[in-house]
Amino acid sequence: MHKLSLPVPGDDALAASSALQQLIIDDIHQHQGWIPFSRYMELALYAPDLGYYSGGATKLGKDGDFTTAPEMSPLFGATLARLASQLFSQTAAEVMEFGAGTGKLALDFLSECQLSGIAIERYFIVELSGELRARQEELLKGFPQVQWLQKMPDSFSGIVLGNEVLDAMPVDLVIKTADGWHEVGVAVVDEDSAPRLIFREQPQACSSDKIAQIPYADELPVGYLTEVHAIASGFMHSLASMLLASGKPAAAILIDYGFPAAEYYHPQRQQGSLMCHYRHHAHPDPFYLPGLQDITAHVDFTAMARAGLSAGLELLNYTSQASFLTAAGIADVLARTSPEQVMDYLPQANALQKLVSPAEMGELFKVLVMGQGVELPENLLRLDRSHRL
Repeated sequence: MHKLSLPVPGDDALAASSALQQLIIDDIHQHQGWIPFSRYMELALYAPDLGYYSGGATKLGKDGDFTTAPEMSPLFGATLARLASQLFSQTAAEVMEFGAGTGKLALDFLSECQLSGIAIERYFIVELSGELRARQEELLKGFPQVQWLQKMPDSFSGIVLGNEVLDAMPVDLVIKTADGWHEVGVAVVDEDSAPRLIFREQPQACSSDKIAQIPYADELPVGYLTEVHAIASGFMHSLASMLLASGKPAAAILIDYGFPAAEYYHPQRQQGSLMCHYRHHAHPDPFYLPGLQDITAHVDFTAMARAGLSAGLELLNYTSQASFLTAAGIADVLARTSPEQVMDYLPQANALQKLVSPAEMGELFKVLVMGQGVELPENLLRLDRSHRL
């Protein structure tokens, strides 16, 4: 086990992590001693019953490993609902959410619809985790519009929501060597009869399609390590197929932390953006207690936009979370609470500050909107940064 100064998990959690590590080691042995990092990340996060997102551990909030915008404040979901109400005149009055987590975004979204008289026919949640679905069902039992799906349907016309979905998709690691770009994967070494997971470079050059998303790849220095996002790009293609199949107006709103390609693959970002989250501690070791920690990478929004465009979608908007929420009316939602109601107003005002401040989430988080046949409100279009992608 890697020696990091992190909180010590209980015996049951350690046993589950050990079981997952053994499953990963077995998978490596079955693949001639090496697997791509994306395969490791897939098992660490999604292996049935043992992976981080498919196991039973608390992920979100003060008792979990990190906090998302919906967990911070109901203002986030309420603001998205107000924007959706403007788009429902163009699309079906239906929402599909990916990566719903505890269900808090759905709760706040639907609560705002109820409060403001926004007619919504169905709210689909695509959820693979039985444990998360059970939590969502309990939280959302007062909203009969909610329906759960185990996979993306063939066709959908409405509003798709994805908050911190793309960053949780497995990534491949590549490194620039004197002989060109090589892929970095995962292998096993035995130390004192205890197996340990390590990074290992593939000696042969990796495929050109994996390097195609890196601008000026030939000019980056030897030793430059970064991520490429084939699985997330594949998700964008599937999303496009689903939205285009209906032949009707639809839009997908994807909110995540990341950069356009020119910033993502900046020469000074020599070790990529891979990061792990465990009990509100961030650290760089993806092999620490697999199954008990989140593993993420920042999103290459240029690659996501290109994938959607190549599959036939329109790029409707790209901007910062601060600009998006401000244009969508988050201040108006807060204004419904009087500042004189100090105990109610101050926590909401503080949360709004975290959501939109450039020093907090406002600038690091971006919003990518793609779809077909949908026209966004003018105040949102004025803040568009698509030219930076």
